[in-house]
Amino acid sequence: MKRNSISKILNDPVYGFITLNKGILLNIVDHPFFQRLSRIKQLGLTYLVYPGAHHTRFHHAIGASHLMSQAIQTLKQNEVAINKEEEEAVILAILLHDIGHGPFSHALENSFIKGVSHEDISIEFMNSLNKEFDGALDLALEIFQDKYSKGFLHDLVSSQLDMDRLDYLKRDSFFTGVSEGVVSNERIIKMFAVANDELVVREKGIYSIEKFIVARRLMYWQVYLHKTVLSAEFLLAKILERAREIYNEDKKLFMVPNMLYFLEKKITKENYQDFDFLKYFSKLDDFDVFTCIKVWAESKDKVISKLSNMLINRNLLKVQISSKKFSSEKLEKIKLSHQKNLGITAEEINYFVFQKEMTNNAYDPRKDKIKILFNNGLIKDITLASDNLNISALSKPVKKYYLFAPNF
Repeated sequence: MKRNSISKILNDPVYGFITLNKGILLNIVDHPFFQRLSRIKQLGLTYLVYPGAHHTRFHHAIGASHLMSQAIQTLKQNEVAINKEEEEAVILAILLHDIGHGPFSHALENSFIKGVSHEDISIEFMNSLNKEFDGALDLALEIFQDKYSKGFLHDLVSSQLDMDRLDYLKRDSFFTGVSEGVVSNERIIKMFAVANDELVVREKGIYSIEKFIVARRLMYWQVYLHKTVLSAEFLLAKILERAREIYNEDKKLFMVPNMLYFLEKKITKENYQDFDFLKYFSKLDDFDVFTCIKVWAESKDKVISKLSNMLINRNLLKVQISSKKFSSEKLEKIKLSHQKNLGITAEEINYFVFQKEMTNNAYDPRKDKIKILFNNGLIKDITLASDNLNISALSKPVKKYYLFAPNF
């Protein structure tokens, strides 16, 4: 592997100029594994609702690493002991935190490898890169997997106030034009401190954290869980599901080679480490999937042809939303109606009519907490530290049920 000898400067639309220092950081960015992220949309099919949302996982990873550099400098200025090796490692960890995403990001999270998260696949990528770069990612892997002695470094990579969330909220807000998602990254980072080996926020930053939690809640309802976005993304997943079914029946379906591997083999959480899937997954991107969908739109199979044309022409499934689960009687009634209209079987109608549930949890203190460090040394969870009653309310999950069908 050729090593770079010079630094590079990228002009990021959100933060301005970002410098990538020579060495392992720049070598990773130039690697084909990482370059693949420039061909994977950060927000899947959200551009069908917000036309500007064409930014990629590459943008996000670079942005998160930039924020990590700022966070490290803040902590060092506050006399937190972080050496050069740890600084490089934690930047590498956040740079690679999403490298395991497949085509269209979360939209197809389980369509290629059942039950395996993108975080698990990221670890596989990192292990592969670590071998290639002679152990240069040893410490980054420890931090990423929360196995390193300094736990606050892992908090910066994965927690409810990590650099991942700080970047994607501001970046997704920028590209979608949804101003409710704008957060003051710079101020939040300037308020960082470490106490009891945990990342905490100094008392002066409490209002910025309140805004961060509210912004996250609003972005979920307005962008990530927008009913039309969900309609498009579930439709995409249904297309892949049908393609697998057709191919496994008679293998008479056009397929790009990298996708063929995953439709032929049943790779699951239980057996994924037995396969050499990274060889094929590392070449899989949005273009592979959409190339197939454009061909499938002309397929003789009525179901995959109809689904593909619906997605290409943005003739998406209509959505009903409820706070309660839709009854099986209502679901069956709608299925029977559309089954006749579409001229398909009772099994095939499940590709067009189905129910899903989604949960919005802006802040979940059951997992880990955002802790406020008061001037007197007292540390409190944000829900207890804040005098804003909405913050406590936002810590409670809200579940909604979505019913999808061609037309009600």
